[in-house]
Amino acid sequence: MTASPAVSSLPDLPESGGRCAIHQPNLFPRLTTLAKLFAADYWIVLDDVQFTRRDYQHRARLGALDEPDRWQWLAVPTHLPHGRRTLIRDALIDDPGRARRRTAGMLRQHYGASPYWPALAHTLAPVLDAFGTGRTATVAEISTRALLGLLGWQGKILISSDLPSRPGRSQRLADLSAITGARAYVCGTGGSTYLDPAPFTAEGIAVLPFQPPATSIWSSGRSLSSLWALAALGPQEVAARMQRLASYHGLLAASA
Repeated sequence: MTASPAVSSLPDLPESGGRCAIHQPNLFPRLTTLAKLFAADYWIVLDDVQFTRRDYQHRARLGALDEPDRWQWLAVPTHLPHGRRTLIRDALIDDPGRARRRTAGMLRQHYGASPYWPALAHTLAPVLDAFGTGRTATVAEISTRALLGLLGWQGKILISSDLPSRPGRSQRLADLSAITGARAYVCGTGGSTYLDPAPFTAEGIAVLPFQPPATSIWSSGRSLSSLWALAALGPQEVAARMQRLASYHGLLAASA
């Protein structure tokens, strides 16, 4: 495996035998993305791949509370110090103070009228504080951590740059999964289009496709930030729907 600077002192790893999800840090992730992570026992934050402006690493669609089809982009202005070669972990926030104020204002504007806003506001406070780091990936990662915590997720989070792996897209994902002792890799619909299962098979790791339904809250959940569902239905109801989705015969799609 290609050695990372931390190979000689690996982080505390979870107990072997769990389900692993690997995903880039997303800002207030979409409902389907959050559901995939919720269904796993641990999430490996893929922070050492190239930043992509057209992805969700620094932006999220906020659906209006009473009309989710009416949405607005929330974006964290981001500077790439190494141009297109900049890794996600190295992306910097342009004017963090201003970005923090704008983010706080848009969140309150969209969801302040929700009966669940007090709980959401409390959960989002550490996310706003993370703007002080000046790093887009930190804000995005903490936003996902915060929402998973709000839903009662008990899993463990690891960082890909702390773990050794070999090159090759599928090989690297298999290596990252294997080092955590995973018995299964939770694969979203995007990953299934390119994933080669052979490296996983060689490690004795099953690839479990995660395909949420296309109805109810899941239809808009493929594009909108999960904040809309949390504000409209409440954390308890969203967690219950995610639990049903994850528990039905080991990650097979279930209705909610």
